[in-house]
Amino acid sequence: MSQPEQILEFARQRGIDKQLPYAGAVTPVEAYALLMADPSVKIVDVRTDAERDWIGTVNVPEQQHAEIQWSFYPSGKGNPDFITQLNAVANTATVVLFLCRSGVRSRHAAKLATEHGYLHCFDILEGFEGDKDDHGHRKQLGGWCKAGLPWLGA
Repeated sequence: MSQPEQILEFARQRGIDKQLPYAGAVTPVEAYALLMADPSVKIVDVRTDAERDWIGTVNVPEQQHAEIQWSFYPSGKGNPDFITQLNAVANTATVVLFLCRSGVRSRHAAKLATEHGYLHCFDILEGFEGDKDDHGHRKQLGGWCKAGLPWLGA
């Protein structure tokens, strides 16, 4: 079994163990390994444009990276075109890794995509910045940035 297959198997088992309503969950390091091993894997960053502009974004091959807002800043209003926009960058057989700031919106996105027939939806645990530490700072307790994965700062 190849490394990507092992990662996906472990991610699917997490999904079963946690009774997730989508295929499973990957760590940021696992997500990056999948992206580097298979050019058909997509990462979908569901943060707002403002978050990406102010905080930064993942640095992965452009053809594997999509930015689709789950909700809009500053209103917080949900994106009614989310699935239409997802359909423009992936198909239902694509392995899709959803990313947000700390791993909450990405779970909602993975669930919605699964409900619309996507078969391989995975949440990226900890998100881009991870949870807040005792001082209210992010990027200290997990996430893409804390894992030392490539990203572009704002």
